[in-house]
Amino acid sequence: MKGRVRLGKRTKELAALLQPREIAVIAHEDLDAVGAAGLIEAGALAVINACCSHTCRYPNLGPRLLLEHNVLLLDNVGDGIFELLKDGDLVEIQGRKVLRDGEVLAVGNVVTDYVVSERQRLAKLNLGKELDRFITNTLDYALKEKEVILGDIDFPDLKPELQGKSVVIVVRGIGYREDLRVLGAYIQETKPVLVGVDGGADALLAAGYKPQIIIGDMDSVSDKALCCGARLIAHAYPDGVCPSRERLENLGVPFHVVPAPGTSEDLGLLLAHSQGAELIVLVGSHSNMIDFLEKGRPGMASTFLTRLKIGPILLDAKKVSELYRSGTPLSIAPVILAALIPILLFMGLASPWRHYLRLFWLQLRLIAGWL
Repeated sequence: MKGRVRLGKRTKELAALLQPREIAVIAHEDLDAVGAAGLIEAGALAVINACCSHTCRYPNLGPRLLLEHNVLLLDNVGDGIFELLKDGDLVEIQGRKVLRDGEVLAVGNVVTDYVVSERQRLAKLNLGKELDRFITNTLDYALKEKEVILGDIDFPDLKPELQGKSVVIVVRGIGYREDLRVLGAYIQETKPVLVGVDGGADALLAAGYKPQIIIGDMDSVSDKALCCGARLIAHAYPDGVCPSRERLENLGVPFHVVPAPGTSEDLGLLLAHSQGAELIVLVGSHSNMIDFLEKGRPGMASTFLTRLKIGPILLDAKKVSELYRSGTPLSIAPVILAALIPILLFMGLASPWRHYLRLFWLQLRLIAGWL
C-alpha cells in the first residue's frame, strides 16, 4: 500500500486536515471510537500509530471501527516516525514495515480482526479493576467539584434566547449523524435553540442547520463555524486560563469566557438549565464509562453532578433515535397508540412532557411513512 502521509499527535485535529486517500500518522494510545470515526470520515487510506492502539486497559472501540471500514492499522511503530517523516512524504506499507524510497523507516504490528478480538477479551478481564478505579475517582472529584457544578456558574445572560425554549445540544460523539437525522422533524416543527459543543457546531452546519450558540474549548471546531454568527462561550480552566483565547482573538470574533471544571458538554447542559430552558435534547452524548475512558478522563464527576442538577428536563437523543427506527412494523403503531392514549393525554397537559408527546407523535408518523 502506497500513499502520502499527514502527521499529527492529536487525532481529532489531524482528522480535520487529512485529505482523502492519505495515510494518517498518529500517536494515540488506546485509540477511541470518535478519533477513529474522524479518520474514517476524512477518507484515510491507512493509519500508522506510533503508540499502542489497544493496551487492554479497557475495551476501547477505535481499532475495531477502523477494521470494519477496511482501514489498515499499523500499530506501535514508535515515536521516532515523527522525526523521520514530514507531511506529504510518499511511503509504502509492506506487511509490518514502513518504507520511503525503499528504505525501512519503522516496523510495527498489523492489527487484524484476531488481534482486536483477543485484546478486547483481555480488556474485559481487566474491566472490573478499571471500573473500581473509575468509580473511586468519580466520587473523589464529585466531592471537590460539587460546589461549583451545583452552584451558580458565571454564564453570560442568555435568558431572552433560552428561557422557556427547548434546546438541542450537539456533541460530535458516536452516532451523532443518526441522532440529528431522526431529530430533523422535531427541529423543523419546534425550532429549538441549537447549541454546538466544539465540533458539534460543524456537525450542525453539515446537517444544514446554523448553531445559535457554540460552547467549548474550541480545539476541534472550524474557523467557518466560529465565524458563522453564533454566540461563542469559551470553556476555561477553573483558574481562568482559557486555551482558546488567542485563537478567538486572532479571528476577531466576540466571545465570553466561562471558567468551570468538567467537560464542555456538561457546561453546555448547565448553560441551558441556568437560563431557564424547558427541555434539553442531547445529541452524541458521552454517558458511560467506556465513553469517558476513551476521552482520557479518570471519572465522570461533573457529568454525574450535572445530570443530577438538571433532572427530568434532559432527554438523550439516542433514545429518541431508538424510537424512530423504521424497522418497527406498521401494524404495531395503532396498538401502541391505543395503549398509551390515557398516558399521553396526561403528559400533554404538563411541561416538559408535551415535548415528549410531540416526539412520540413524530415517531408514529415516521413509522407510518407519512413523512
